[in-house]
Amino acid sequence: MESIILKPIGVIHTPFTDPTSMPIQPVSENSAKGSVEVFLEFAAGLKDLEGFSHLLLLYHFHRSRHYSLSVTPFLDTVPRGLFATRAPNRPNPIGISLVRLVRIEGSLLHVENIDIIDGTPLLDIKPHVPDFDCAPGARIGWVEKATAEMRRKVADDRFHR
Repeated sequence: MESIILKPIGVIHTPFTDPTSMPIQPVSENSAKGSVEVFLEFAAGLKDLEGFSHLLLLYHFHRSRHYSLSVTPFLDTVPRGLFATRAPNRPNPIGISLVRLVRIEGSLLHVENIDIIDGTPLLDIKPHVPDFDCAPGARIGWVEKATAEMRRKVADDRFHR
């Protein structure tokens, strides 16, 4: 199979410079405001984005150096299959976060509810459309037991050792 080469379209700026103690998901009480700098060559693609309240950011976990197919996620004490988690260390270290769009200034997107480390390379932006992205009656596996902790839990160093 051929290699895939992805070119960043921008950089994500946040107050989080250390992965330890940062929020583990955008819904966290510890999530923050940030900005998404879209490189000028891609700025024309932002046309019509201001009509959306939320965006899906796809990004490269640029600090990921290794992976294991069995991980103990932040919300659990039991090892789980990597693909049943959102752990950052993956064979293809791609992250996804749902953020709230506050405003657009040129090629700079001001966002809230961000859980991404500062300087993260942005791969893509997609508008959040609830009718496309919501699955009524969806099952959430082992995470169901941990939903009460989700908003308060922060990262530790388990994926950055």
